[in-house]
Formats: sequence, C-alpha cells, structure tokens
Amino acid sequence: MNQKKRLKILNIFHQHYFKIKSELIFNNSFELLISLILSSKTNDKKVNIVTKKLFIIANNPYSMINLGILKIKEYIRPLGLHNNKSKYLIQSSNILIKSYNSIIPNNRKDLESLPGVGRKISNIILNTIFKKLEIAVDTHVYKFCNRTKFVIGKNTYEIEKKLLQFVPNKYKLNCHNWFIFHSKNVCKTQKPLCNICIIFYLCEFSLKNNNKI
Repeated sequence: MNQKKRLKILNIFHQHYFKIKSELIFNNSFELLISLILSSKTNDKKVNIVTKKLFIIANNPYSMINLGILKIKEYIRPLGLHNNKSKYLIQSSNILIKSYNSIIPNNRKDLESLPGVGRKISNIILNTIFKKLEIAVDTHVYKFCNRTKFVIGKNTYEIEKKLLQFVPNKYKLNCHNWFIFHSKNVCKTQKPLCNICIIFYLCEFSLKNNNKI
C-alpha cells in the first residue's frame, strides 16, 4: 500500500473513530497495568467484570499485596491462567514498591522488568499514560495491517516498526485503538463485513469483493 492510501485511511478513522479508546476500564496507571496483565488470553469485557470488584479493595501495589495471592486467585479465576496471573500481580506490586516507590515506570526497560509485562503492554502504558509515540501491536492490529496491506509483516515487531515509520506523529497516540475497534467490529477474522467498511475502496484485501453485498 502506498503512503497516500495510508494517510487517507488514517484520516477516515480519525473522523469516524476519534472517540474510540481502550475497552479496559481503569482509574489510574496501576489499574491499567493490572488490567493489561489480566487481559492475556481473554477479552477486555471479561477483565472489566473482574476488575470492577478487584479494584474496590486493591487498586495500588500495597493493597494488592495485602489482599494476598489466594484472594487474588479467587477474584481473577474466571479469566483463566489465574495461577500465573496472580503471581504476576503480587510480584509486580512488590517490585513497584521496592524499586519505583509504587510509581509506574515511564520507560520500556523498567516496565518490561515487571512479571507479565511484555512489549505490547509496555507500549500501551507508554502511549496511554505517558503520551509517548509508541504503537502497540496485538493480534487485532496485526490482522488488520496484514489483511488490508496497510503494512505487512511476519510478526508483531515487524508491523510495529513499519507503523512507527509510516504513521504520522499526530495519529500515533490513537491509531492502535482505531485499528483494534475496526478489526473487532468490521474487519472480523471469519466473516469481515466488507459491505459496511468505511475504507472499502482503499483496502487491498484480495478477497474483499467476495464479502461485499
């Protein structure tokens, strides 16, 4: 895809999706961190159901540790992988208290030293909390980019590098959420809704005409 098309797509998304934000519900940076760790291998809606109760009694590193691993497991059990995730929550809370004065670090190296935090999560935190021009690539962004040919890559890191190269700075804080929203609601994995797609005439998906009514 050429840059002219990319810019048109970004402008259309900006016009239509400018209010779109993360589906995760959080009130501070610690809550976002915990929600992101819990979101592994599940969806945001399920995470919000769990954290709505969890954050009432544990929304900072101290209260999370005081809650204890057994109680944490009870709260997060519906999300799956609760044994590993409960350890991550306790371990990350301990590190935040001991090494960062309970403050979420604002750089990738320190963020990724926290158990359960990889590149995607660190990018989301850097982008959302600290307004740094990073772009997180999850499975939805990866699918959208490769299917539409917005950029093409063999893995999420390749996609991320190309997005950072081709997406203008003015869109970098928001395009991750736009791509996720479009991927989930229109450019669906099994049956993409090409007939209602706002970027249909720009998309380079080879089978798009088969999905247009």
